Amino acid sequence: ISSQVGVLPRAHGSALFTRGQTQALATCTLGTPSDMQIIDDILGEYKDRFLLHYNFPSFSTGEARAERSTGRREIGHGNLARRALEPLLPSADEFPYTIRIVSDILESNGSSSMASVCGGSLAMFDAGVPLKASCAGIAMGLIKEGDKLAVLTDIIGLEDFMGDMDFKVAGTRQGITAVQMDIKISGVNIETMKVALERAKAARMFILDRMDGTMNSTRGELSQFAPRMETVDIPVDKIGALIGPGGKNIRALQEETGANIEVDDDGRVYISSTNADSVAAAKEMIAGMNAVPEIGKTYKGKVVRIMPRLGAFVSFMPGKEGLVHISQLEHRRVERVEDVCKEGDEFDVKVLEIDSQGRVNLSRKALLPRPEGMPEEPEILPSQRGGGGGGRHDRGGRDRGGRGGGRRY
Repeated sequence: ISSQVGVLPRAHGSALFTRGQTQALATCTLGTPSDMQIIDDILGEYKDRFLLHYNFPSFSTGEARAERSTGRREIGHGNLARRALEPLLPSADEFPYTIRIVSDILESNGSSSMASVCGGSLAMFDAGVPLKASCAGIAMGLIKEGDKLAVLTDIIGLEDFMGDMDFKVAGTRQGITAVQMDIKISGVNIETMKVALERAKAARMFILDRMDGTMNSTRGELSQFAPRMETVDIPVDKIGALIGPGGKNIRALQEETGANIEVDDDGRVYISSTNADSVAAAKEMIAGMNAVPEIGKTYKGKVVRIMPRLGAFVSFMPGKEGLVHISQLEHRRVERVEDVCKEGDEFDVKVLEIDSQGRVNLSRKALLPRPEGMPEEPEILPSQRGGGGGGRHDRGGRDRGGRGGGRRY
């Protein structure tokens, strides 16, 4: 028995497991929740985050035949290996990745499905998947002639063909995770099963010892080629604001940060990228979208829209805009907003007030030094100014879109 990990440097995780004349090359690929397999069965549709694909090419047994679609045998063996490994996976909260194992059988004269279990376990360790324990498998056999019987351990192809039982047992040091038995006789008594299980346990411990000598725990970090992922929980009523009309906001976030962002209906946001800095930037921006502006606090703002004779709309938090009234741009009288700022300009703003509809009034003037000799004036909030007329203080009817269309609250 021999095993290696990291045999494919570009894969997220890989392992080569060899037992006698049976060899499996297992690769592990990590994906995002959007990569989950959608399964539509008789009980309804659901998604699966763990995939195991088993390939048994003809050259593995020295044959030459046309390679067509996946056969019934490959599907069955893959399902057995998958069931053996699935109980050891971390929860989606602990490790939100989609996990795909591909086991390619390079040679076979024994149980290739159990070799896939061993190789798959090592490949996931190599990929950084925090499995609960190592997993190994063994195939037990039985030959019965009259009242005589012999239990065989780790059967090869000839013993499988000539024997009366193929009993596959997979598990960890703590217990069994999957079994499968095919028999050619009418039945097996309890005593024979006890012997088979005891010998299978001893063989499993032996294989696990060899595997642990190669790798007995997960790597401390993921492959440099694997996506980095973070999760953020937001209130369900904030999902629409994050996505935006027609996906405008979420697309802008993805373009600005370079990260991929996915949102579940329950408010869980998955952020992934091969660049850890992109993930961190996107996470910070999403967290900022749920923050509440504080009156009196200073923020870095960017002018996003100019309203002549009214003021400038400034984006000062992710997904949040406020109005800097023309009277709050500078201490001196300003006739034209464009004389002070234009779209794209950045400057600090102070939150003056938040009205009953959640609209934010900002001030640039409050952060500027008062010119020498200018008398102190009582602060008049924008909402306290009179309407009417066409003067510089006219902000228009707020219920009729006087502050410009397209604003979201």
